[in-house]
Amino acid sequence: MTNTITDIKRPVNVHKTYHAHVYFDSDTKEIARGVCDKIAQQFDLKIGRFHERLVGPHPRWSCQVTFRAKHFDEFIPWLDANREGLTIFIHGLTGDYLKDHTDYAYWLEQSVELNLEMFQPNRIRRFAQNLNII
Repeated sequence: MTNTITDIKRPVNVHKTYHAHVYFDSDTKEIARGVCDKIAQQFDLKIGRFHERLVGPHPRWSCQVTFRAKHFDEFIPWLDANREGLTIFIHGLTGDYLKDHTDYAYWLEQSVELNLEMFQPNRIRRFAQNLNII
């Protein structure tokens, strides 16, 4: 099960909490590291690991940034202006993993196909355990 999106949905501030995933590859990892470093310098946000491998439903290497609605109006325009051409995947955190990565999925730059198989009922528990949620 993959997520094919033909229209890019721009981020909207309708959730309490979000993840922004800065996507990169071997050719753009230093650019991504620079963007994540700037985020850490400019904002008081939680910056996750710099994954140089595929993680979760993400089809590209990524670094995750967690932020709240109160940061949205300042952070998202800044991120869009400072993303250095990288694709950024943003999604709400509602507790419904499938909807978070489909209905509540937003993009800066091009959208990419996500691997949503992990959100099938038999895999959801394992995914949550890997995130230390349950």
